Amino acid sequence: MTASVLITRHDKIGDFVVALPMFKCLKAARPELRVIALVAKINLSLARELPYIDEVIEYKPDDMGATLAAIKKAKCSVSISAFIDSQLGVLLWRAGIPTRIGPATKLAQIWFNRRVKQRRSQVNKTEFAYNLDLLKAFDSSIKPEFTKPLFELPQADCETAIQKFRQQFDIESTLPIVAFHPGSGGSTDGNLTLDHYIKLAKAVSQQGCSQVVFTFGPDDGDLVADVSSQLGDQAILYTSQGSVYDFALLLSGFSLFVSTSTGPMHLAAGSNIRTVSFFGDIKVASPARWASVNQTDYQHNYTLSSGYSEELYSEIETALLGLIEQGKHCH
Repeated sequence: MTASVLITRHDKIGDFVVALPMFKCLKAARPELRVIALVAKINLSLARELPYIDEVIEYKPDDMGATLAAIKKAKCSVSISAFIDSQLGVLLWRAGIPTRIGPATKLAQIWFNRRVKQRRSQVNKTEFAYNLDLLKAFDSSIKPEFTKPLFELPQADCETAIQKFRQQFDIESTLPIVAFHPGSGGSTDGNLTLDHYIKLAKAVSQQGCSQVVFTFGPDDGDLVADVSSQLGDQAILYTSQGSVYDFALLLSGFSLFVSTSTGPMHLAAGSNIRTVSFFGDIKVASPARWASVNQTDYQHNYTLSSGYSEELYSEIETALLGLIEQGKHCH
């Protein structure tokens, strides 16, 4: 029987994405293992399409009996948890998993019998690097390295998604797409003001060598209205209504993604496109902790206080326009 390892990250989109290097490293180093993911409902569609995940179990906080039954059925000998709480700890213990690996944090650590001291609040490395360290507690020979792009999405699906998008909004097939995502879902400590997003978008539009797009989540209705009233036809406004996997496919076809540090930023980075990202000015919210998973030279990260200066905005605008001009003929 093939041994099974359960890796758990049962919360938000971005948190799940920065846990994926664990899955990818483990499968590359130990292909004989069956790698199983325990994820929140929102991340099911993406997890099911990644080639280094063999099986996906939905974490159902309102139906722990069903979640427990699914975990027991998987017959895992080891679990590795990137984030822990007591409900998860009890669940894995009740499932009878012999080796339960997790960070030595919170009271919940009592449910884990192989604990790794990390002190993530000291921010000595990125979140995905802390996650990779947990693999060493399972197999110390595994090197904490992964290939990029992090996602390995079917090329045909990516091309279909972007072609459909271009046709829907009548975008030239060769015109690069620069996307802005001003919303945060309340999960960020640093972001541009909406006025500055609008100003940036107008500057990019006037540059004349790319299509400006604003992306929104399904709960961003008021934000859509605000952007629409200020930009008119200078930008395409797109509200994602499909799955996280659908959104990831679309983002893979964009040239540049501008946003705060939130789930969509990590989704964009998963396909290794260029990102301009805004972070809070406290250490635990900084890029030192929450940097994305694209190539380092594709990341352009800015730390913003709540009252950041116009000078910093001007620096961001100049850098953004410079990125777009690289290798392009702007008029």
